[in-house]
Amino acid sequence: MAAIAGRCTPSCTRFAAACSRGCRLSRQAGQLFSSRLVSSSFRGQPVPQCRVISEWPLRWQTRSRSFATKAMAATNQVAFYPEKYPSVVPAGGDAASWQGDLLAIGVFEDALATTDNKTSIKSEELRQLDQQYGGLISELIEHAEFKGKPGSSSFARAGGKARFLGIVGLGPAAKAAPTSKWGPTPFQSFGSALATAAKTHKAKTAAAHIVCGDALSAETKVAAVGKIALGAVLGAYEATRFKEKGKPSPLEAVEVLNLGSDASAAAAAEQGLGFAKGTLLTRYLVEAPPNICTPAHLAEAAQSIADSAPDVFKLQILEREDCEKLNMGCYLGVAECAHNPPKFIHLTYTPKGGNVKRRVGLVGKGLTFDSGGYNLKVGGMIEMMKFDMGGAGAVLGAAKILSHIQPEGVEVHFISAACENMIDGKGMRPGDILTASNGKTVEVNNTDAEGRLTLADALLYAQNQAKVERVIDIATLTGACMVALGQGIAGVFTPNDDIAGAIQDASVTTGEKLWRMPFEDSYWECMKSPIADMKNAGNRYAGAITAALFLEKFVDTDKVQWAHIDIAGPAWDDKLGGATGFGAQTLAQWAISQGQA
Repeated sequence: MAAIAGRCTPSCTRFAAACSRGCRLSRQAGQLFSSRLVSSSFRGQPVPQCRVISEWPLRWQTRSRSFATKAMAATNQVAFYPEKYPSVVPAGGDAASWQGDLLAIGVFEDALATTDNKTSIKSEELRQLDQQYGGLISELIEHAEFKGKPGSSSFARAGGKARFLGIVGLGPAAKAAPTSKWGPTPFQSFGSALATAAKTHKAKTAAAHIVCGDALSAETKVAAVGKIALGAVLGAYEATRFKEKGKPSPLEAVEVLNLGSDASAAAAAEQGLGFAKGTLLTRYLVEAPPNICTPAHLAEAAQSIADSAPDVFKLQILEREDCEKLNMGCYLGVAECAHNPPKFIHLTYTPKGGNVKRRVGLVGKGLTFDSGGYNLKVGGMIEMMKFDMGGAGAVLGAAKILSHIQPEGVEVHFISAACENMIDGKGMRPGDILTASNGKTVEVNNTDAEGRLTLADALLYAQNQAKVERVIDIATLTGACMVALGQGIAGVFTPNDDIAGAIQDASVTTGEKLWRMPFEDSYWECMKSPIADMKNAGNRYAGAITAALFLEKFVDTDKVQWAHIDIAGPAWDDKLGGATGFGAQTLAQWAISQGQA
């Protein structure tokens, strides 16, 4: 075979043994990847030319081009949201007269009585329903040892007006409230249990009825409708879009029977649907494989949001050259060697009428794949590193929620420095020094501590270009936070009590679990560098705290309220084997509250 000229990289050394440096094949020879010279502002001189005599690399690259072309074509066909959602409608009527596939009865502990370890029905309303269905509810209570505890449920074929009947525990009625201090409300769990049962029993229509619902306050009833809607839509979701014969949930319609059917109840149901849609967008993005969810794919998701509400959204995508003009050396240092080009996403929400009381920012880490760089993640969850853009996913999910809610009084800037952290001859090396857009220099002592580098320039952009007054960054940043708080709780880091309290209030409304962590300034000692302003990673201790301290160096905390949320744990649910959508709801709720203050 004739010799093929190319540019040297280590990426194909195992294919081109004739060249001690390896070779990246030229585009003329059928190469998929770009052979762009390294920018002189980052790596100096162009890579030397070489010649390789090898037939295998050409054949391999040609096949790769074909496979990659198919993957790229598939990218354009991948949706950002489910094709359909079950409708949730607050309706009049009651459980006794409802007819359909599946009837779910929400039961408080107070509706039952336990004597000698045997549970029986105490509520007259529940007793009448039991009689109508031939004692089936009593059988379910006995068979499942049902006591009305939150999260408990039991369903069976009914054979009456409803094909299937089930009971779902709501806990004590005295604790029923519009919000929950820790975790989802029992009403959201009720909606989720209904949707799960609908999958099991292939139910297209379903109804939710709460025994003793009349005892609830008007505020709680309205909130319950919204939470049931949220739980039902999220619970109906099935991750089937990458399966050849995947089947979505059969559930098409849910009626909420006895919690009111006026305009406020309808608005609550619509709001619940809006929060669900944003959460599902986050799930869709986070669960997508890295050959689908590239930086360009995130930009397309932002575009879809802007297109859905063009009267309140404006989108700006900064390309590599734009970021170079802004001297984003930390961000571009991470993105430098990836084939997929970086995309700096700036989506702005401005309320109708332009009445803005406060300008806030939401900044999400957008590493669509993190190999670790030269500090390679050898066996360290590398196959899961598609989820490292969970922060960007949460930010875009929050934007989707706001496209439905359209709150007044607040301008929100949704920002993500999206890129990949890959390995290549011109990639970031341990020992390199990068310069952020504010002139601060960072010694890279660990290429796997890359997320904070991208966030540094993104936070500076939020302050200097977007002019935000308050900003939250959210990221799957450290395994250390997961070690500290487990997989169900996010860590909140901030030196400011006001923004910490506002985030906590938002999380109480949404049920997403967050915990404020120490912000210990003395730990900064291990981040100091003898040759630069700072290092990007500290010692083995308190890694989540030192990461937050690093980010603080890029925020003017005298002028801007700032908080960092580490979602490395709750962004993914190992038990379910999928993304949770964590963060989207709390970010949206916080943003909404800023316009009300």
